[in-house]
Amino acid sequence: MEQIIAYFEAINPILGAFYATLFTWGLTAAGAGLVFLFKNPSRALMDAMLGFTGGVMVAASFWSLLAPGIEMSPGEGFVKVIPAAVGFLLGAFFLFGLDKVLPHLHLNFKEAEAEGIKSPWHRTTLLTLAITLHNIPEGLAVGVLFGGVAAGFDGTTIGGAVALALGIGLQNFPEGFAVAMPLRRQGLSRRRSFLYGQASAIVEPIAAVIGAWAVITFQPILPYALAFAAGAMIFVVVEEVIPETQQDKHSDVAVMGFIGGFIVMMTLDVGLG
Repeated sequence: MEQIIAYFEAINPILGAFYATLFTWGLTAAGAGLVFLFKNPSRALMDAMLGFTGGVMVAASFWSLLAPGIEMSPGEGFVKVIPAAVGFLLGAFFLFGLDKVLPHLHLNFKEAEAEGIKSPWHRTTLLTLAITLHNIPEGLAVGVLFGGVAAGFDGTTIGGAVALALGIGLQNFPEGFAVAMPLRRQGLSRRRSFLYGQASAIVEPIAAVIGAWAVITFQPILPYALAFAAGAMIFVVVEEVIPETQQDKHSDVAVMGFIGGFIVMMTLDVGLG
């Protein structure tokens, strides 16, 4: 791990953010690749995986994003928390807007319950777009942290950025599986199910590069940008991930998956950051 951190310290931060999110994309593809090995995994396993995803996202939102953002903000007392509060709200509104506009369908919902602007797109496309929404704030968060390190802000470290990328990658693995398997059950070939599953994370490198570039170019926005990514991630968890795990009788399994994901991400961030 020390060698990996040293490598990222030696390269351009925008390139580092890009490479880190190629890794998270790769783990999404690896998860989607399980469609070639499994025919019909249990609903309990799927819900546990989604719960794990939510736990990682919530832990990352605080340990990797909000806490450093508040720490580096100027002022004292209520003044110090203003950038975090404003950025968090803007991030939530950003995802709220995408949720209302982008046609998508939650994994465990019926096609008639598709959200966003009405479209003739097939269920396959709508399911993929739903997970794509998850991945926008994740890629942005990684990019913002790498940009913060390059700008020299206290509270941001390469170790913390690598820890976040590792945590996001770990939760992307079950996410890719959670997209590919429902598509396979609907009759798509294993190959097409895999392609759709891995494609859901293609936005992560794009969002990471944009986030890193924005922070490096406009350094004062970093506390706002960190909180923005956190707000977007929390919106996704509450509006999409949690409801998807509560549609069947395995809600307790999903909750324990959430707890496990939170512990893993917290441990990674504290241990490496």
